[in-house]
Amino acid sequence: MSIDVSMLLLQVAGTLAPAFIGIAVGGTLVIVVYKLTGTSMIASAKREAEGIVEQGRLAGDKAVKSAELDARAERDRAMEVFKKETSVARGELKGIEKRLTNREDNLDRKLDTLTAKEKHLDKMDDKLAESTRKLDERNRKCQELLGQREEELVRVAKLSVDEAKNELLSALETRLTHESGQLIAKILGDAREEAESKAREITLIAIQRYAADNTSEATVSTVAIPSDDMKGRVIGREGRNIRAFEKATGVDVIVDDTPGIVVVSSFDPVRREVARLTLNKLISDGRIHPGRIEEVTDQTRKEVEKGIVEAGKQAALDANVPGLHKKLLDLLGRLQYRTSYGQNVLRHSIEVAYLCQIMADELGLDGRLARRCGLLHDIGKAVDHEVEGGHPQIGADICKRLNERPEVLNAVAGHHGDIESTSPYTPLVMSADAISAARPGGRRESLERYVQRLEQLEAIATNHDGVKQAYAIQAGRELRVIVDAGRIDDAEAAKMAFDVAQQVENDMTYPGEVKVTVLRELRAVEFAR
Repeated sequence: MSIDVSMLLLQVAGTLAPAFIGIAVGGTLVIVVYKLTGTSMIASAKREAEGIVEQGRLAGDKAVKSAELDARAERDRAMEVFKKETSVARGELKGIEKRLTNREDNLDRKLDTLTAKEKHLDKMDDKLAESTRKLDERNRKCQELLGQREEELVRVAKLSVDEAKNELLSALETRLTHESGQLIAKILGDAREEAESKAREITLIAIQRYAADNTSEATVSTVAIPSDDMKGRVIGREGRNIRAFEKATGVDVIVDDTPGIVVVSSFDPVRREVARLTLNKLISDGRIHPGRIEEVTDQTRKEVEKGIVEAGKQAALDANVPGLHKKLLDLLGRLQYRTSYGQNVLRHSIEVAYLCQIMADELGLDGRLARRCGLLHDIGKAVDHEVEGGHPQIGADICKRLNERPEVLNAVAGHHGDIESTSPYTPLVMSADAISAARPGGRRESLERYVQRLEQLEAIATNHDGVKQAYAIQAGRELRVIVDAGRIDDAEAAKMAFDVAQQVENDMTYPGEVKVTVLRELRAVEFAR
C-alpha cells in the first residue's frame, strides 16, 4: 500500500515537474521582457525630454534676440527724439544768444552816443556861460547908453521923461489902431476866400489832436481747479501729463500753491485760448493722460479755428465791409482774443469803423472806404507776436500783399503817426481810434502807467527856470505850477503856462486835455513893534 502511494506520488511529481519548469521559465521570461521593455521606454522618454529641452533653449534664444532687437530699436527711437529736442533747444539758445548780442551792441552804441552828447553839452554849457557873460556886459552898456540918451532927449526936447513917454504912446496907439484894422480886414477877406478849402483840413487837424497810442496785451489765463487732487492729475506721474499738455498746446502751465487755479501763459492769444478750453474739457471729463490730451487738443483747435473764421465774417458783416479776403477775415477773427487795456481789439475795430463813417459823412468823404480803413487799422495785432516790428507796419504789409487800396494802406500804417498821412482817411482813423480808446469805460489804465504819467507831467513843469513846485491833480487832467514871484513876473508866468502846455502836448500821450495853471504870489510881511 505504501509502495502504491509512493509510485503514485512519483507519477504525480513526474507529471507536474514540466508544469513547474514552464512556470519558472515563463516567469523568468516575463521578468526579462519587462526589464527590456522598461529600458526602451526610459530611453524614449529621455530622448523626448532632451528634444523638449532643446526646443525650449532655441525658443529662449529666439526670445532673447527679439528682445534685444526691440530694445535697440527703442533706444534708437529715444536717441532720435533726444537729438531732435536737443537740436531745437540749441536753436532756441542760439536765437537768444543772438538777440542778447544785438542788445549788447545796441547798448554800446547808445552809450557811445550818450558820451558824445555829454561832451557836446559840456561844450555848449561853456559857450552858454561865455554868451551870458557877454550879454550881461552888453546889457550894462545898453543901460548906460539909454540913460545918456534920455538925458540928451530931455535936454533937447525940454520935456520930462513921463511927458515924452505919454506923447510917444499916444502916437503909437493911433498908428497901431489904423494898421490893425487894415490887417483884420485883410485876414477876414482871405479867410472868406479860403474858407471852403480850408474847413475840411482844419476839422481834420482838430480831430487828430485827440489821437493817442495805447497798446497792451494780456499773456496769461486762469483755469479753475476743483481740488488739489485734480492738480496732481493735471501734473501726472513724474510730470508726464503737464509735459504732454505743454507740448501739444505750445503754452506754459504754471501750477503753484495758489488754491483753486492753474495759470496758462503764452504770448499767442489763440494758442492760449486753445489751451484754456482744452484744460477745462480735460478737468470736466476727468480722463487726463497723454493720449487723451492730444485728442482733446486737436478737437479744441479745430473748434477755435472754426470760431475764428465765423467771428471774422460776423465782424465784416457788422461793420458793413464786403469783399474782404479770406486771410483778412481769419485775422479779424483772431482779434477777438486780443485785448488792449481791457478793451477787446475786435470790438474796438468795429467801433472805429463806425466812427470813421460818421466823421467821413460829415466831411463829405467816402463812408464805405472810411469803414474799411477803420476796421482794418489794427489787423497787424493778430500776428504782431509772430512777426518783428510794430503792428501798424505789419498790418500795412499784410494789406499790401492782399491788394488793398492805397488809402487803406496809409491809414493802417500811419494811424499812430509813424508815417506821413497822404490821404484824409488816415487822420480820421487816428481820431476814431483815440475816441474809442478814451471814451468812458472804453479802456482802463494800469496803475504803473497812471503814476508814470503824473510823474512825467510834474517833471516837465519843474524843469523850467523859476518853478518852485508842481502838482498833477484831477487824475492828471490839470497841472498846477507854483513859481518864484521874485524871479517870474506876470508876463513871464503867462508865457511859462504856454510853454509848459506846448511841451506836454509834444512829449506826452494822454486822453482828452491837460489844463496848465501857473500860480504866482508875492507876500510882503512886516512887523510893527
